[in-house]
Amino acid sequence: MDTMIKVENLTKIYGEADSGVLAVDHINFEVKQGEIFGFLGPNGAGKTTTQRMLTTLLKPTSGRIWIDGKDLSKETYHAKKIIGLVPEVSNVYLELSGWDNLMFTASIYLVPKKERKSRAQDLLKMFGLWEKREILAENYSKGMRRRLSIAMGLIHEPDLLFLDEATTGLDAQSARDIQGLIRQLNQDGTTIFMTTHLIEEANQLCDRVAIINHGKIATIDTPENLKSTVERVQSIIVAMTPNGQKHGEGLGALPGVVNASKMGDKWRLYTEEPSALLPQIMEYAKARDLKIVSLNTLAPSLEDVYLEITGGALGSTEEPSNPNMQNQPKKRRM
Repeated sequence: MDTMIKVENLTKIYGEADSGVLAVDHINFEVKQGEIFGFLGPNGAGKTTTQRMLTTLLKPTSGRIWIDGKDLSKETYHAKKIIGLVPEVSNVYLELSGWDNLMFTASIYLVPKKERKSRAQDLLKMFGLWEKREILAENYSKGMRRRLSIAMGLIHEPDLLFLDEATTGLDAQSARDIQGLIRQLNQDGTTIFMTTHLIEEANQLCDRVAIINHGKIATIDTPENLKSTVERVQSIIVAMTPNGQKHGEGLGALPGVVNASKMGDKWRLYTEEPSALLPQIMEYAKARDLKIVSLNTLAPSLEDVYLEITGGALGSTEEPSNPNMQNQPKKRRM
């Protein structure tokens, strides 16, 4: 399989080299042609800075980038021609219709005039926007604007598509629609580089994921291989009635429980020995005249891997903190 992106010792320092902010710290990775590659990390880990360098929006301090075999520092035009970018902040022009947004974007990308209309029609139909093509984008829902934004990133038929937080803030149905479109684009041959905070989304969509932490690549592998690295950490999800939500402290105190995390009307109990914990849960419920509504054992998730690598606590719902941003050393990371 050919390499679509190759990064070698890529580094970005904002400000002076000896006293600035170290955002990306000599990272190395490759993205294969035809794969969906996920880029995960806490806020301030270097995700956005890396993507901006890969898409020619930011100049690296040092290191090299190859896009489709071409040195990005020497052949920028080739990269811009084959790259599509869908930023996190919408780039849709609200005062234009869906159709006019695509026509304008096509002109920017120098799509031949005779091809613009047919491409726009195909994309609007693919993305379920054809019937709404003459409506101003300001009247579109969030999901419709996101679909239009992706269509705009595809109007010049790029081989490589960068998606930044593709489904963040969307309702469940719109998110599923976008995920389906991502799969279809990939099946049609588009290489996709996606940054996301939604770990389960990366688990479902990505062939491989990289986790960046404090500006360094912590690991790169398939989701399933990464899960196997924390196989020792498993969990049990239990729902009890009545008032099962109030028993977190008691369940968390059972022998072998590493952490207890509330999940709606259920509790997730992290443990290294689920077989030993199961009978204790049964006894706990019986002693308190509680009925167990559901009881499930789960293998490690990609979220568990992410939290272990980035220093978050298992079961935590908060973004792992970046100690470098708290301590503010002379050369800070972000």
